[in-house]
Amino acid sequence: MRIMISCGEPSGDLYAGALAAEILRRDSSADIFGFGGQRLASAGARLIGDFQGISVTGLTEAIRVLPRSFAMLRRLTGVARERRPDVFVAIDLLDFNFRLMAALHRLGIPVVYYISPQLWAWRAGRMQTMKRFVSRVLVIFPFEEELYRREGVPVEFVGHPLVDLVRVRQPRAALLREHGLNATAPTVALLPGSRPNELRRIVPGMAASLPLIRARVPDVQFVVAAAPNLADELFEPLVRLEADTTESMRTETVASGFSRTIVLREQTDDVLAASDVVITASGTATVQAALHERPMVVVYRLSPLTYRIGKPFVRVDMYAMAN
Repeated sequence: MRIMISCGEPSGDLYAGALAAEILRRDSSADIFGFGGQRLASAGARLIGDFQGISVTGLTEAIRVLPRSFAMLRRLTGVARERRPDVFVAIDLLDFNFRLMAALHRLGIPVVYYISPQLWAWRAGRMQTMKRFVSRVLVIFPFEEELYRREGVPVEFVGHPLVDLVRVRQPRAALLREHGLNATAPTVALLPGSRPNELRRIVPGMAASLPLIRARVPDVQFVVAAAPNLADELFEPLVRLEADTTESMRTETVASGFSRTIVLREQTDDVLAASDVVITASGTATVQAALHERPMVVVYRLSPLTYRIGKPFVRVDMYAMAN
């Protein structure tokens, strides 16, 4: 069986990797290929393209990457025409995957949408596009099933994959002590997002909050959960590296101007489990924090133009999925 998968951000890559691994566990002869990231590739899929340089948030930001996006769409469509997958699985990534699924539908390739875009929050008109091109939508929140069914879209609720993927590998005391922190001191987890353009907007404001927290809680310590694809310099407002630092921030303990701070990569569950409270960008991380039963402050910042253009189309008044 040939399966083509497309995802375009770290959270989608996490789900795509888990899906590919489960498919290959059940059928080791399955041929899985497509567009994604490190986790999809590690699971055994062959990558036609990587989402680095295409995965952005915001309307104005998306315009800048349009040439790369269209080039990748042409490449993926060509591969699909040549290899003729038995099914195409789209994972989130609204605009890119909508164009790709339309092209593959015209080639007669069945489309399954897994982790459906949040059309109930904005751009509800796209529901008719889903109805036209998608063979089945697999939703991860119970309320989504009724919304799609009401519009006549074939849909099935399959549960949230994070319920199975959340896993603590290192207990709080061991994690904090390993990196030179106090196992009993108040600990704040910082999750500033997974895309470079997100961090450039969110990190400065998040960093500005740290001295305010420190003034109220002098012995507070901060642990940053960093996505594996992000450059070290994106975290510099949160963590000031010492002049002689040469090792990756994955294991480097540093003293910032605010408090003792560490940055850990690919250990989000451990970081959340070790924290007392979480400051996180809106997105998948809010669900992850909720599964760890941690109180959270949710933040986000769009470019001013994106905010002004998009605000009239948003149909929800809560930006954290946990709410």
